[in-house]
Amino acid sequence: MTYSLIVAFIWVLAATVTAWMPMRIQVRVGWPLLLSAPLVIGYLGYELGIWVGVAAAAGFVSMFRNPLVYLTKRALGRVPPFDPKEHEP
Repeated sequence: MTYSLIVAFIWVLAATVTAWMPMRIQVRVGWPLLLSAPLVIGYLGYELGIWVGVAAAAGFVSMFRNPLVYLTKRALGRVPPFDPKEHEP
């Protein structure tokens, strides 16, 4: 088993554990996973080939589709800033 597969396996386990956490904790823990994913995917693609990297990227986009859509909209200026007064009980 290559080191890239071991790293990817650990990343997947961390993502799975994070998904079980309450949302307020999940957001804080999920950011490092979101930011480290391209490194893990690049490492997989480098060691095992481009098609493994493409498959890993597709899995990543599938798992993080909502945060990626939000960040894309935010970067394009299509999401209004968060107003806590709108979400008060």
